Amino acid sequence: MKKLVYDILNKTKAHDVTFADVRFTSTDNEMIFFEKGNLKHYGRSLDSEAVGIRVLIDGCWGFAGTDILKTAEIDKTIKRAIYNARNGAKFRTQKVAYIPNKAIQTSYMFQPKEDPFLMDGPTKLNFLQNISQKMTTEKQIVYSYIYSSFYRQYKIYANTEGTFVDTLVYDVLPSMYVLANNGKESMSRTFPGHMNGRRGGFEVLRGLEMEKNTQVIMEEAIQLLDAPRIEEERADIIIGGGHLALQLHESVGHATEADRIFGKEISYAGKTFVKPQMLGNFKYGSPIVNIYSDGTDVRGMGYHPVDDEGTPGKKVDIIKNGILVDQQTSREIAPLLGLEPSSNMMASFADDIPLVRMTNFCLAPGKGSLADLIAETENGYLIDNTKTWSIDDNRNNFQFSTEIGWKIRNGEIKGIVKEPTYFGITPEFWNSCDRICGKEEWEMQGTFHCGKGEPGQTMHLSHGVAPARFRNIVVNVKA
Repeated sequence: MKKLVYDILNKTKAHDVTFADVRFTSTDNEMIFFEKGNLKHYGRSLDSEAVGIRVLIDGCWGFAGTDILKTAEIDKTIKRAIYNARNGAKFRTQKVAYIPNKAIQTSYMFQPKEDPFLMDGPTKLNFLQNISQKMTTEKQIVYSYIYSSFYRQYKIYANTEGTFVDTLVYDVLPSMYVLANNGKESMSRTFPGHMNGRRGGFEVLRGLEMEKNTQVIMEEAIQLLDAPRIEEERADIIIGGGHLALQLHESVGHATEADRIFGKEISYAGKTFVKPQMLGNFKYGSPIVNIYSDGTDVRGMGYHPVDDEGTPGKKVDIIKNGILVDQQTSREIAPLLGLEPSSNMMASFADDIPLVRMTNFCLAPGKGSLADLIAETENGYLIDNTKTWSIDDNRNNFQFSTEIGWKIRNGEIKGIVKEPTYFGITPEFWNSCDRICGKEEWEMQGTFHCGKGEPGQTMHLSHGVAPARFRNIVVNVKA
């Protein structure tokens, strides 16, 4: 396939392009789903291949992709990309400023400890079935499931600047769910939660100790049936990493995708309250809040040697000591804001157009353990595991609820509460953050399902977070 990519790239050069790049992807997926102890679904798709071609002509991008890798179809795809650029250039009021990148040639091949695509079927099925059957042993658990999705993608990226990179990655999405009912209401628990994607192979499932945690979530779901709800109008809350990752994702990650500033996503995924004049001076959070995008961290699903337009992976501070200092950008958008491209242009598959996307978007750790943070909290709640969420188009006003919370009184856990719900405005919320746990609590969370674009794309990405405390948060709609 490397020769195919080279051949396509050489064909684009014959059309007087300012810049061109070619991507090839071959993607494998496997999904196993058990419901109430029984195998409900098994699916496997191998060698899903695609090619994407992007050209810059007369200050306008043109893109076309195909999953038919025959010469005649590829030639048509090249012509479509060139036509799209030349035709689009007629309507552009501002030309794309082309700033070249240094050429990179490298290869990255991730090696899982246990390759799920090489393992025999019975080993995987028996592992998940054993856990699934354990979730049927409690009478009050009326519904349960466990599933795991395995993903492998080989990618080649090349451009007219001389960059040529190929990568192989493996990702895993494991999840289990139980629903308890007492005849009056139902309560659910999941594990490892909503942000459950991880880089790796089958070893991820073993490392999560899913069988051990089966009993934990069943017991907690049953306890939640009789648990009270939060009654205060405001409270201090400590948010665990499993849910804080989503809070970070929705209220900072999407808000700092710079294409939203210029109206690129208004019709589908919304806008942002961020304005260009805020860069360098806007107090997004308290002084301890440091948030960054890091495509160089191999622990996350967002790792990449180059993004899907050839910008080398890098670490970029987005919020530094509480101040908004940068954005997630592309080669086109960064110059409009006086910034350097952040290496955040990514696409799900080669025949998808690259978009500004989160990769590894992280909250830097602070100091101390979760136990320390609980001990120094006089009155409040520890909450975790996302249940529902809502946020406005500007990424400003939000409401989140979690599956479970634990009441804290005088530095000690004093029982659980059901469905903790809190409300906020993004800058006020992040400015209320007064403690973030240290490196010992910091973990990579992740998702397979970050949606963006028309036609829609779903991206794999990671968030590194540690539990953090937020003061005087609205936890009751009456407030």
